[in-house]
Amino acid sequence: MTEAGAGTRRPRTDARRNRTRILEVAEEFFAEAGITGSLDALAKRAGVGAGTLYRHFPNRDALLAALLQARNEDLEARHRAIREETDSAAALEQWLEALGEWVTAFDGLPDPLRAALSEESSPLAITCQGFITTTDEFLAAAQREGTARPWVRGRDLFLAALATAWVRGAAMSDEASAQAMRDMVRSGWATPQAGDAPAT
Repeated sequence: MTEAGAGTRRPRTDARRNRTRILEVAEEFFAEAGITGSLDALAKRAGVGAGTLYRHFPNRDALLAALLQARNEDLEARHRAIREETDSAAALEQWLEALGEWVTAFDGLPDPLRAALSEESSPLAITCQGFITTTDEFLAAAQREGTARPWVRGRDLFLAALATAWVRGAAMSDEASAQAMRDMVRSGWATPQAGDAPAT
């Protein structure tokens, strides 16, 4: 029985080791090549066969979802900290900034996240919907206080974060482009307050 037990445990141990190795290499690989890098090349670098990679992660979205999980935890920690902010507009702005950093984890990430919004079967869809819900919560608080326009939706702000991340990596962008996009988005959702400088 002991030998049989040991025999059944080893494959699970090897599988966990392979999965961990794939994720470690994928983090580095996507940071270098972007998320469109060859999965076969990734598997080779990880020292596993393509079949092993696909058994753990059936498609690119599944691999990205697993990679983003650790980053999700960091974002959730920031979410909890931002909830302590008493100024609802400042809280929304801080959350959108945190979200903007999250979507730039890898070059090209905004595209599959955008696609996941219309593909419920994507492993990334639940992640996106969860962050849209959180954005709605911060937005609703600002709307109740009159610091955010009533017609703005959390879904649109999430898409704006994706667009800003995309602009950051666009060929025509420069160091000022991403900040300019954030400023334009803020001027769209925030209601003018007393003392604000007039637009020029």
